[in-house]
Amino acid sequence: MRRLGTPKPPESVCISSLLQLGQTIRARRLASRLRIDDAAALCGVSVDLLSRLENGHSGITSDRLLRVLDGLGLSLLVLDKASVPAVLHAVSQATPAKIAS
Repeated sequence: MRRLGTPKPPESVCISSLLQLGQTIRARRLASRLRIDDAAALCGVSVDLLSRLENGHSGITSDRLLRVLDGLGLSLLVLDKASVPAVLHAVSQATPAKIAS
């Protein structure tokens, strides 16, 4: 039986590439102790699509991306870049976890 890897927390909560987004999704899946096939079924997508997403590949439709995020308990928040420092500061004050910019 194949073991699940150890989740590597994303380096930043500010996503600026498909690779960072994929790493964040993979970290959530692993932290949830889900194998990729189980997570894909839970999210209603194929294993191939989830694998491509986790590896930062393009060509994934936004509706499928949002389906995966929702299925794994993640949300997408879009902010004006100028407001990011203030939002990160507010979040770091409200949560005990370290928030990196």
